[in-house]
Amino acid sequence: MTLQRYALPLFAALLFSALLPRAVSAQATKIGVVDLQRAINETEDGRKSKDRLKKLFESRQTGLDKKQEDLKKLKEEIEKQQSLWTPEVRAQKIESYQKQLVDLQQIYVEYQRELAEKEGELTKTIIERMEKILRRIGQTDGYTLIMERGEAGIIYVPGNLDLTDVVIQRYNAGEGAEAAPAAKPPAKTK
Repeated sequence: MTLQRYALPLFAALLFSALLPRAVSAQATKIGVVDLQRAINETEDGRKSKDRLKKLFESRQTGLDKKQEDLKKLKEEIEKQQSLWTPEVRAQKIESYQKQLVDLQQIYVEYQRELAEKEGELTKTIIERMEKILRRIGQTDGYTLIMERGEAGIIYVPGNLDLTDVVIQRYNAGEGAEAAPAAKPPAKTK
């Protein structure tokens, strides 16, 4: 039963492919793939952006580490001293600890949001330039489709279809950085 179920569609596919006109099969589909994350990391502008993000992260991390250390000391104090305190003082110290813990968590979430936003700002122009380069490659080299490796979930691609190195080279050579029209200065008001 199973063999019969597959035999008819297989026969139809073979018959259809044999009857396809040669002209249709001569027009090959050309698909390219690019790893934009790798390209960003390997361009000069991308490296500068990552360095700026790293410095921002490190400055934020220093503050978080200090707050976390203070919180740890408070917890140790509570654990050691709680038997000596009145129930009111103990409740007050535990409440203070919990409030500081929630504050630390909120600060952490805010820093994560800030870093993600800053990364988006720093990489936006890089990605826009790379998209210009990829459009040119697609048009001049006859690509039907160019996909982003990470977004498309591509696991394997032959080297001749991976355009990442080409994009990096052309980006670092200055392609896609055509000057945008200069912004007009604001009109002076009296």
